[in-house]
Amino acid sequence: MVKQIFKVLKDVFGYSEFREHQQEIITAILSGKDTLAVMPTGAGKSICYQIPAILSEGITIVVSPLISLMKDQVEQLKEYGIGALFINSSLTPVEYQNNIDRIISGDVKLVYVAPETLISDRLLPVIKSVKISLFAVDEAHCISQWGHDFRPEYRKLSDLREYFSNTPFAAFTATATERVREDIAENLRFKKHEQFIGSFDRPNLFIQVMQKYQPLNQVLDFLEKYPGQSGIIYCATRKQVESLCEDLQKYGYQAKPYHAGMKDEIRMENQQKFLRDDVKIIVATIAFGMGINKSNVRFVVHYDLPKNIESYYQEIGRAGRDGLRAFCLLLFGYKDIDKIKYFISQSNSEFERKLAYEHLKALVDYAEFYHCRRIPMLEYFGEEYKKKSCGMCDNCNSREKNMFDLTVPAQKYLSCIKRTGESFPDSYVIDILIGKKDPKINEFNHDHISTYGIGKEYTHRQWSAISQQLLKGDYLIKDDNRGPSIVTKKGWNLLQSKELFFGYIPKEETKKISVVSADFGSYDENLFKELKAVRKAAADKISVPPYVIFSDKTLIEMASKKPSSRREMLEISGVGQFKYERYGKMFQNTINAFLGEKRDDAVEDRKKPEVSQTIMKLCSQLNEGKTVMDLMTISKLKKTTIVKYMLKYVQAGYSFPLTNVDELLICSTSVQSSALKKLDSEKGKLVIVYNQMIGKISYDDLSLLLIKYLLEKR
Repeated sequence: MVKQIFKVLKDVFGYSEFREHQQEIITAILSGKDTLAVMPTGAGKSICYQIPAILSEGITIVVSPLISLMKDQVEQLKEYGIGALFINSSLTPVEYQNNIDRIISGDVKLVYVAPETLISDRLLPVIKSVKISLFAVDEAHCISQWGHDFRPEYRKLSDLREYFSNTPFAAFTATATERVREDIAENLRFKKHEQFIGSFDRPNLFIQVMQKYQPLNQVLDFLEKYPGQSGIIYCATRKQVESLCEDLQKYGYQAKPYHAGMKDEIRMENQQKFLRDDVKIIVATIAFGMGINKSNVRFVVHYDLPKNIESYYQEIGRAGRDGLRAFCLLLFGYKDIDKIKYFISQSNSEFERKLAYEHLKALVDYAEFYHCRRIPMLEYFGEEYKKKSCGMCDNCNSREKNMFDLTVPAQKYLSCIKRTGESFPDSYVIDILIGKKDPKINEFNHDHISTYGIGKEYTHRQWSAISQQLLKGDYLIKDDNRGPSIVTKKGWNLLQSKELFFGYIPKEETKKISVVSADFGSYDENLFKELKAVRKAAADKISVPPYVIFSDKTLIEMASKKPSSRREMLEISGVGQFKYERYGKMFQNTINAFLGEKRDDAVEDRKKPEVSQTIMKLCSQLNEGKTVMDLMTISKLKKTTIVKYMLKYVQAGYSFPLTNVDELLICSTSVQSSALKKLDSEKGKLVIVYNQMIGKISYDDLSLLLIKYLLEKR
């Protein structure tokens, strides 16, 4: 049986090795055992029931909650040469009957269906009349009332046990606490069952939580680092989705909205455009994404605070499903907490309100955590993160790790709380410290107290960081996240200088997000672009998303290894026998033609990129004695933009004095030396070197060093 399993894995799916737990889960299912599998998004849950379906006699029923998920899975299975169909409301009466006939004839191996459809009087008799080898319950957390996405119709699946007592059930989910897992097993009437819990860690996701202060500008700054990449931006409300999408379109971004208030045909059209890479950015409410298997999502941004850690984890899990590096940004604002609390308060169920408040508190604690972000996230799901640093979150890569004596600033803050009667929220206290002109402050005469304006050395954001650290250190307590803080006994000791307070102050340049670009490794970028174009044409021809043909990861391996024969092509991960017969020659011919043209790096270097008149006019002034500061004053542009223009100017073959570069560099000489060596070894490929040195050098500094590298080579 093991040989058969590996043969299907290689011949059908094109892979040589299983990921964590996959082989064990498949073996358990094939032995007829009920199975519960908790695996992170992108870990390969689908293959765990698809291989047993191929190897077993009869039909596998896959319970799936969304039409889009079913359609996506069936499209992919067809491209593997596997008989699959779905039964849902999107079918015409003729299509529905044709699919029923195929089920009865045994023409298919997998049938995707929603739980309410499966147990309906119309379909259940059909299912009872054929041999069923397995019931695979996808998104199984929907069964549990303790979960974040409880769906009552899922709990009715237990009724199937009355008719299929000897048929194994397999439940799959990416998000399930121990309480949710117990609820799933009990509801599906598992007796002795196999349980597999994979690590909840997604090591290829860079996680950042950023204080929300100018969200639109923050998102625009972020998107500058991801030109042409696919990403999802989540918003809390339909109104915010529409507003943000319009703003992004004004700035030239390919963005489409997605929310439940839209007409079905428009919403689905936008989703299909995103899946097929016709649109790069989808701005959506949480209505978007469950089961979407788009593998090349390079970023997920939470414009607003999600309701709980399960939702957040599942939503960021839609990034980097191909295993390549992806970025997850959460904009954390306290006003968002108020909105969520308001919606919670509208519930008529005390149980639901209590559970929602528990979930919200866990999320806020996560957002305010100052050490490795994977620690609280994985602990929430019952997993211990044993590393001290993940190297893939903002806290682990922060330059402000060193703690400083902040006793005096802390005393200023605590004193201000005392002098305002411990009756005002943190934001108001901070406004007093920085001396803000505000009618409310005047109304309470707080512009005349001794602490008014004594904290101008720090910004509002920096004082907020101090406030959060005081709360975490038990110097303050509060009953409500937006309510007044109260000084504790420990805080009073600090006020009286009986103890010291150590913490950190975030630097203002942290407003510029340190983006981690997708780590594609060493490969031919020009060949990769050509392969993507071939894939897109092939996908459009049969009306499927490009990733259904091959994933980005597979194309990158092709662009790296450049297979030129059938044997070499079949060694590429993701290229199975069926897909090779259908598409292999197409991609193989593209690679051979590319190699025949001999477009090496030397030829590419001679093709200098054109620059706009704006860049020419601005950067040429550096040869006239102007400094970068002068250019910033003249153009009203940020330093980051000027540096980007300087790089394009130099890449086009133009020059200016190196003093313009040296004056801007702020990283140490040792870091500069290391970066220059890497730029030389990687032939000046900025993205690759930046990924290698994440946390050690800013994107601006590395761009400046690339300018220096190019100028010194001439």
